[in-house]
Amino acid sequence: MRSTLRRDSGRLLSSLIQPAQVRTNRDTDLIKLLACVFMFIDHAGKMLFPQIGEMRLIGRLAFPMFAYCIAVGAVYTRDPAKYLSRIALLALISQPFYALGLDHATSSMFSISFHENPFGATYAFYTGSWQKPSILLSLFLGLCILMALRHKRWTLALFIYILCTRFSSNLDYGVAGIRLMILFYALCEYPAAALALTSAYMISWSRGLGYTFFGCSFGMRIFALPAVVFCCLPMKRRLKLPRWFLYAFYPAHLIVLAILTRI
Repeated sequence: MRSTLRRDSGRLLSSLIQPAQVRTNRDTDLIKLLACVFMFIDHAGKMLFPQIGEMRLIGRLAFPMFAYCIAVGAVYTRDPAKYLSRIALLALISQPFYALGLDHATSSMFSISFHENPFGATYAFYTGSWQKPSILLSLFLGLCILMALRHKRWTLALFIYILCTRFSSNLDYGVAGIRLMILFYALCEYPAAALALTSAYMISWSRGLGYTFFGCSFGMRIFALPAVVFCCLPMKRRLKLPRWFLYAFYPAHLIVLAILTRI
């Protein structure tokens, strides 16, 4: 009896650390498309229509969807190194556009005259843009943890997690967003458990001031709960997006916003 319990618990732990398949929402192309739409609505609301607060609330749906797609990618990717390098390269390319497109530019970005020192000015502009990293850094670090778990590199996973905790205030959505990615990854074989636990986590994470539901106060993040629920539903459709779509959309929409806010 004890050996059976140990064997069953071992299998459960193994499936949490190294899930073999995804039984939650496998329609990741649809989720990516919706996440891009919600993200653009959020950013347009911030930069172009600040008087329409509902656009920012709709935008809360985007992050859980991106986090879920990263978790699913960590399960299915056949080339972890290539997957990590794509996210890292996208983050490196997009960062200055993020700073310009979402009004995160700092004085240090323009501290050196381009006419007097073009190389120094370019360096200062790029490094200065990293004072507030984009969401891609959070997604990349979360993916690093998931890849370390997948390959049973416990020390590395713990080190990266501690690093994220230490610099949580510098990350978009902080270490709490990375915990959501880990939950999605660990529970993707168990739709009912994923729905219950990720929803409970999202509700707990959203506690704050601003909106009252059923006598409890929540911040804006509570409006992301439907996205978490949608990601946990076991469904699969046939929508297919080109692989380059998401990688091109992120910097492209930032460039568009940077141009529109300046004209």
